[in-house]
Amino acid sequence: MSNNGNTVLGILVGAAAGAALGILFAPDKGSETRRRIAEEAEARRNQLAEKATELKDSIGNSISTQKGNLDSQVESIVSNASYKAEDVITTLEAKLKDLKEKNKNLQKNSKSTKTAKTA
Repeated sequence: MSNNGNTVLGILVGAAAGAALGILFAPDKGSETRRRIAEEAEARRNQLAEKATELKDSIGNSISTQKGNLDSQVESIVSNASYKAEDVITTLEAKLKDLKEKNKNLQKNSKSTKTAKTA
């Protein structure tokens, strides 16, 4: 964007310098010089408008590209988080299964110990 700003600044400075030099060294009548200045100003204005349009399009394309990159990165982060969450859930389910099995065994042992004491 800085490069485009420098280009626009260069066009404006060039137009001003050209107009000043044109007036100073004009061999024509005043009306002819004014006509040339008006034509040159119109041409510079058109160039400036064209550069502004190019700059706008360039910024729009850059924003679209950056948005696409950001969307892709967010999707990747969400996907990675989803896989990690799934791994954690799987690990927790396995631990829960082990704990349930141990609890079941403890309850069996506890019942058989109580039955043996009452007999």
